[in-house]
Amino acid sequence: MNIDKNLAREIIENAKAQNKKVVFTNGCFDILHSGHVTYLEEAKKLGDILFVGVNSDTSVKKLKGETRPVNSQLDRTFVLNGLKSVDYTVIFEENTPEDLIAFLKPSVHVKGGDYQKDDLPETKIVENYGGEVVILNFVEGKSTTNIINKINQK
Repeated sequence: MNIDKNLAREIIENAKAQNKKVVFTNGCFDILHSGHVTYLEEAKKLGDILFVGVNSDTSVKKLKGETRPVNSQLDRTFVLNGLKSVDYTVIFEENTPEDLIAFLKPSVHVKGGDYQKDDLPETKIVENYGGEVVILNFVEGKSTTNIINKINQK
């Protein structure tokens, strides 16, 4: 279910009060592929509830260029919410999820293996409130950019 950040925080606070572990990850998720699905399934295994922060269309355009996103933020959240591993999606406007994470305070923040924990600006935020940052293994050769390049070669 796609929800706003205020409802997300309320759900997270209630879950934590019931000793549930809340996992958060984020991304553009522009063209969903097997690497995304594998990653989200692994993230879900780290807790009870999985929240996915989704970059807004404006944010994706700033990060990836004028031709992106391929799919709108509403389409991207709709598809993500169709996955059994995803409990909630939250759209955010910023380029990074730092403000959203500071606001939500999930138990665990997860990123893919193409990131280093010490290089993430959100690591300090998460660890300051007592949360944990987990880096999952990278699914080699799976990326939206690779899919777009393959389409463009035809």
